[in-house]
Amino acid sequence: MRPLIAGNWKMHGDMSWVDKPGAFAELLPAAEREHLDVLICPPSLFIAPMAASCHEGNILLGAQNCHDAESGAHTGEVSAEMVKSAGADYVIVGHSERRAGGETNADVAAKAIAAAKQGVTPIICVGESLDIRKADEAEAVVSAQIKASVPEGLTDYVLAYEPIWAIGTGMTATAEDIKAMHAMIRDIVGPNVRILYGGSVKPANAKEILGTDNVNGALIGGASLEMESLAAIARAA
Repeated sequence: MRPLIAGNWKMHGDMSWVDKPGAFAELLPAAEREHLDVLICPPSLFIAPMAASCHEGNILLGAQNCHDAESGAHTGEVSAEMVKSAGADYVIVGHSERRAGGETNADVAAKAIAAAKQGVTPIICVGESLDIRKADEAEAVVSAQIKASVPEGLTDYVLAYEPIWAIGTGMTATAEDIKAMHAMIRDIVGPNVRILYGGSVKPANAKEILGTDNVNGALIGGASLEMESLAAIARAA
């Protein structure tokens, strides 16, 4: 399955960052990554200005969130149609940082439906807290999240497993932890859905993580902010 290396810039950067895709393409030319997809998800303000440079560098462009409504009185939100019209083809939904703010599985499913209607591929995020992991309930919780967050009948999506306790902490799940969770996820989503791992992925551990069974790429936070480290992770794929 074709790997997907996805960078989530979160709330970082300024308008000068719209030039970063060009820098990435110089570090890792498109001809050297024909076997994989590279995706950058910047803050919404940067999507439209980055569209041209991403296209030129054969880099995919995504958003970090969308609303489930097509339009309306939703101050500060962006719709899937806006995401699409700005030039993005992917959108992250259900990231743990948004779930921590109250986003539910039903909210995530509704956003995934809204994205799919616009031809935008949702990256649906799931993952467990450290307390759940310690209680040996991780697989049960993640399984329930998937079944409630992935809309019935949806086939064009990406599933991202991100153990919450390994995001931005420097902690990383072991290869055996990742292998076991991704095998369980594969049983649920079937053979044709790309499953990403997210959680302190960096150049030093990328090769081991990306070489694990049923890991079809990575959702990368901090290590995606500098093009040198993002390129190194992409090379590992």
